[in-house]
Amino acid sequence: MIASFLGVFRYSHRALALVWQTSRPLTLGLAVCTLVAGVLPAVAAWIGQLIVDAVVAAMALHRDTGRVEWWGVLRYVLAEAGVVAAMALAQRGLSAQQSLLRALLGQKVNVMILEKAGTLSLEQFEDSEFYDKLTRARREASTRPLGLVNKTFGLAQNAISLASFGVLLVQFSPWALLVLVIGALPVFVSEAKFSGDAFRLFRWRSPQTRMQMYLETVLAREDSIKEVKLFGLEPLLLDRYRTIFDTLYGEDRRLTIRRETWGFLLGLLGTVAFYGAYAWVVAETVTGTLTLGEMTMYLMVFKQGQAALSASLTAIGGMYEDNLYLSNLYEYLEQPVPTEGGTLTEGAMPGDGIRFEAVSFTYPGATTPALEGISVHLRPGESLALVGANGSGKTTLIKLLTRLYEPTEGRILLDGSDLRDWKVQTLRRRIGVIFQDFVRYQMKVGENLGAGDVEAFTDESRWQEAARRGLADAFIAEMPGGYHTQLGRWFKGGQELSGGQWQKIALSRAYMREGADILVLDEPTAAMDAAAEAAVYADFREHSRDRMTILISHRFSTVRAADWILVIDNGEILEQGDHDDLMAANGRYARLFRLQAKGYA
Repeated sequence: MIASFLGVFRYSHRALALVWQTSRPLTLGLAVCTLVAGVLPAVAAWIGQLIVDAVVAAMALHRDTGRVEWWGVLRYVLAEAGVVAAMALAQRGLSAQQSLLRALLGQKVNVMILEKAGTLSLEQFEDSEFYDKLTRARREASTRPLGLVNKTFGLAQNAISLASFGVLLVQFSPWALLVLVIGALPVFVSEAKFSGDAFRLFRWRSPQTRMQMYLETVLAREDSIKEVKLFGLEPLLLDRYRTIFDTLYGEDRRLTIRRETWGFLLGLLGTVAFYGAYAWVVAETVTGTLTLGEMTMYLMVFKQGQAALSASLTAIGGMYEDNLYLSNLYEYLEQPVPTEGGTLTEGAMPGDGIRFEAVSFTYPGATTPALEGISVHLRPGESLALVGANGSGKTTLIKLLTRLYEPTEGRILLDGSDLRDWKVQTLRRRIGVIFQDFVRYQMKVGENLGAGDVEAFTDESRWQEAARRGLADAFIAEMPGGYHTQLGRWFKGGQELSGGQWQKIALSRAYMREGADILVLDEPTAAMDAAAEAAVYADFREHSRDRMTILISHRFSTVRAADWILVIDNGEILEQGDHDDLMAANGRYARLFRLQAKGYA
């Protein structure tokens, strides 16, 4: 158990190193103020003894001679005033530097968490257990490193004070030090035990905490509140939110009651120890062994020493708890990062296009493949349409093409070279994509467009050209700030768009990648009216002559113009060919096309 307890402290030196890297001047300032604040209480107690003894001597002199010796007393009073002022300055310095470090360190740790997130794969983000790790790291870890460092410096301060008090107490009796330890140790053991219990409870209930956060989002976000109100979901979701809270609160309540009850009972031992020592010192003074000044000093030293030892042990318990929570941060930061190997910036056979060769893929944790045995060749200047029911594997194929996932079997080639051999940044710069679940950035209009090409993020001429091609320029021109209008309702003055307008923004974002020769459109016009859809595809055909285009759509009026059509069902290619071939085959494509066409008859 002791080895397990001590093993938890392996993160302390990493936290100290992290604080040192955050700000060396502030860390050094903390160390200096800690040293000063640790030594001065003992100095103040010693000067207090000198004051009392000087007062007693002055009273005796006045009684014997009638003369008053002021300076002998006042010099000690002035000295103590200076020490108290220095102590106050040191405490203010500690408080100010801790406050500044808290802000800097919180920012540094949050940036570390977000930088790590940028190196992780989509597979890891879609793993619920990993997401629990991320949630735990974000909730606690940004405050724990500084808390650990503050406790470490506090422990050092109290250790210095204890050493100073020990020098004074040992002159009275070495047994006085033992009384100090016996009074404080039980509370320390209790706090360490319950800190471990609290941490285990925290880890165990991460999924429930995430569910609470999700319910808060659903009940308080503009993109979900319409449906929540329409379906009358507020009472049901709020009741579920309350149920989770009641469960978590009940666990916290039971732990808190046990922790505070045992803390009180064991704390009584410290009280008994103090008053036993109090009686001991008083008895020694009454018998003449100690002077009145020495009695005052020893009582003050013993009381402050007990407080310092108790604070030291509490700090150790707190450090133990902080180390437990820091394990969340480092467990997350040490999460293995999948290697995105590959150095190619051009393929072995330029102009060969994209080849899927017997590609299969199964999502982690799934038992059935999402794609199986997919083989297709798309050459520059050609367009490929993917047709199939929801969940048939169409979007999964795009995730493989963009290397958000890698095939379980088979391989994907671009210009004759395996995608795994390509440099990821080079590959993705060749792809312009609009996903069906595109992001609605709560940023300015132009920045929503610029997100499609970070190198042209602030290029207004590129914004305008992309918006023109995505048919967004007309309604952008009518907005109060044009391309500088804030979108969304999260920030003041934000303008909300219709579903079709947002889709035009997303389409324009895809067109920002002027150098992309692979264009992927996943249901790009699902929310647009018929006229807008026709204009989008007219522009699309005009500008895609030398590009490879992949289109996912449920509208056969747009699919029929593709050079090659794949009908996918349960992850497998059911039919393939151009529109005329598939209609002649009179299979599923032909049946669905006629069914949809009948709706327009």
